[in-house]
Amino acid sequence: MTHHSSFQIPALAVRSDLPDVTAPDGSEIRLLIDQRHQASAASMVEVTLPAGQVSRPVWHQQVEEVWYVLQGQGKVWRCPPDTDPAFYAAVAVKPGDSLVIPPHWRFQFRASDAEELRFLCFTVP
Repeated sequence: MTHHSSFQIPALAVRSDLPDVTAPDGSEIRLLIDQRHQASAASMVEVTLPAGQVSRPVWHQQVEEVWYVLQGQGKVWRCPPDTDPAFYAAVAVKPGDSLVIPPHWRFQFRASDAEELRFLCFTVP
């Protein structure tokens, strides 16, 4: 077996009990994978929105997001660039659902009144 001392095994990520940051949309973010773990272009966070809360609408200039719902139910609204938001209805989400938010798309989400909405968010770049 050949040993390559120039390679370093990426660090194991451990989920924090407390949020690492509050996102611009108002949701709680736990950083799971990023450059600290030798991810060069992608990252993954856990997003939590308390029951009954609605995020602020936001959009990303270059980032594509892929979401996977872990807990709770809610609604997600996505709107393509340069279009009338009135033409786009929110979609209901529940555990096991996945969706994509392309760059430049505006988006907003809401947790049901019953429990928090929690999902994994994988982002590139």
